[in-house]
Amino acid sequence: MDRLGNALRAASGAPAPSSASPSSAASLAPLEHALVLGAGGRLGSALLAEALVAGRFASVRAWVAAPLVSTVRGLSPLSEADFDRPGPLRATTAFIVFERERFSNGRDDAFVMPQAVALPALASRLREGGVRRLVVVLPHASSMLPQALAEGLATHDEAAVAALGFEHLLLLKPSQDLAVARTGSLLERFTRWWLAQLRWMIPQREQPLRAVVLARLAVMLARVLPSAPSGTQVVPQSLLWQLVHDADGGEARSRAWLAAPAAARAPG
Repeated sequence: MDRLGNALRAASGAPAPSSASPSSAASLAPLEHALVLGAGGRLGSALLAEALVAGRFASVRAWVAAPLVSTVRGLSPLSEADFDRPGPLRATTAFIVFERERFSNGRDDAFVMPQAVALPALASRLREGGVRRLVVVLPHASSMLPQALAEGLATHDEAAVAALGFEHLLLLKPSQDLAVARTGSLLERFTRWWLAQLRWMIPQREQPLRAVVLARLAVMLARVLPSAPSGTQVVPQSLLWQLVHDADGGEARSRAWLAAPAAARAPG
C-alpha cells in the first residue's frame, strides 16, 4: 500500500493552477531543491502536493516516519534517521508546517508530525544541512493572538530561529479554525467550541483560508524569495488575505512587500 500516495490524495482538493503569466513565471529564480517537514494533515499534504507541481522545484523531499518507496513522481522520502544524521540535506528551500488537524484513518502516518517546541532544533538541523531559505507555517487563532505578535516574532523560539542566519526566513501566520481540532481535554474542546461560536465576529480578512489556498501562497512566496532582500519576514493573515484576491495570484504584491523596508509596510 502506497501510504505516501494516499496522504497526497488526502489533501482537501487539487492545488489550484498558477495564475501567474508566462512572463512572470520566467522571472522566477532558477529552480531550487525543496524539503517539506510536516507533510501530513490537510495543510501539510496540500503544501506537498503544491510543491510537487511540475516546474516549481527541481526536486522535492518529504520527512517521513520510515524509509518508503514512493510512487509519486518527483517525490523523494527523507527518513528520520537520514534527517538526524549530520551532513547535507540536499535542499536549498525548506518548509515546516505546524497544524493540529490530522486525518483520523492514519493515512498521513507516513509523515513525521513536527511539534512546535522542536522548532529551534529543526531549524538548526536544516541550517546545518545547507538550507538557505526556510518557510515556517504557524497557524494561530486570530481571536487569541495580539496584532503585534501576529505580525512579529511572537516567541523566544521564533527569535532563536531568526538568529540562525538563514538567507531568507519567512514565518507565515495564517488564522486557524479552532473548530477543526477534535482532540484535547473536555475543557479544551469546550473552549474551542465556544470560540468557534464567535467566528461571525471576526473580520472577513481574518477568516481562515482553505488549506489548498494557503499551500499555494506558501509555495509561491518561497519561489519569489531568491529575488528578495535577505532577512526575516513575518507574513500576517491580513497580507495572505490580500494575496488571495490579487488577479496574478499575489506574486506582484509579494515581491513588493518583501522588497519594502519593514517600517514602510502598510498594515494589512
